[in-house]
Amino acid sequence: MTVNSSDHHPISMLELKHIFKTYDGSPLLTDISFTVNADETVCLLGASGSGKSTLLRMIAGLEFPDEGSIFFNNMDLAQTAPHLRDFGLVFQDYGLFPHLNIFDNVAFGLKMRKMTSEKINSRVAEMLELVNLQGFEQRKVTDLSGGEQQRVALARALAIQPRLLMFDEPLGALDRSMKEELLDQLRSILHIAKIPAVYVTHDQEEAFAIADRVLLLHDGVIVREGTPADVWADPRSEWVARFLGVGNVVEGVADADGKANTDFGSLNLECGHSHLKGERIPLLIKQSSGEGQEIKLTVTDVLFKQEQFQVKAGSAVFYLNEKPDVGQIIHVRVKVECLA
Repeated sequence: MTVNSSDHHPISMLELKHIFKTYDGSPLLTDISFTVNADETVCLLGASGSGKSTLLRMIAGLEFPDEGSIFFNNMDLAQTAPHLRDFGLVFQDYGLFPHLNIFDNVAFGLKMRKMTSEKINSRVAEMLELVNLQGFEQRKVTDLSGGEQQRVALARALAIQPRLLMFDEPLGALDRSMKEELLDQLRSILHIAKIPAVYVTHDQEEAFAIADRVLLLHDGVIVREGTPADVWADPRSEWVARFLGVGNVVEGVADADGKANTDFGSLNLECGHSHLKGERIPLLIKQSSGEGQEIKLTVTDVLFKQEQFQVKAGSAVFYLNEKPDVGQIIHVRVKVECLA
């Protein structure tokens, strides 16, 4: 089966330039700039209140920046009404029409565009096949599970062959197993449909599973962007490392010998920066299988987790294949990165 949206819009690209927005007199977004390339899924990831959904509403034309511009295919969208932008939007609460059956929900946007019945029937059948809901045409929305309702919402958004898809916490109402199943399907559907997408979530696992590129928002700015693998390997800031749960973030105090004194003893700094004696430095301590330095820990708690033992030593967490006893002193090899 071929979904030919990309044939219609081969050069789709969204570009936000220097977006500023205040909310209740306080800065919400400060100088936000990013692009979404053709066929690319970009995820806006951050805590609640970081401005992710506001950015999405601006792209949709439902809100406006105080300063800055939003372009699509090099055209400024400032004068384009929301319904003329030809963008698809999928919400957390599905936004389906409860009085309409599945067919009519998916066909809604097509009927608004005055398409022929033949084309509508063909397109709805194609979309329901894409989201694996063939045979559900006459079912009621209220008879479906949350995951099935979200797939109907996705089919409806895709049916109009949008130039851009936008997702606002689309899996937030689903339980964990349903969320993981739908994430796999969603990633596959986006790759098949080849439509650029902006995906908003506060869930790091969700973002890393769905995105080609992740933008982390904090205090109104993009503090880190890159592929999921790059961001995980090199968080570059204390906030990003803590938010993602990458390794253990601890405070060190620089000494005169290029080392830092920590709760785990004196550690070699491998960052290449010059630090003044007595300077406080946030450090990222990652467990290492080969390289790095060895630290000595006293086990305070042990939890079996995903085929390994999660070992706590104070506020730090490490993973071992063999179960140690609480109170036991263990040695762990780590790599130490400076986050300053």
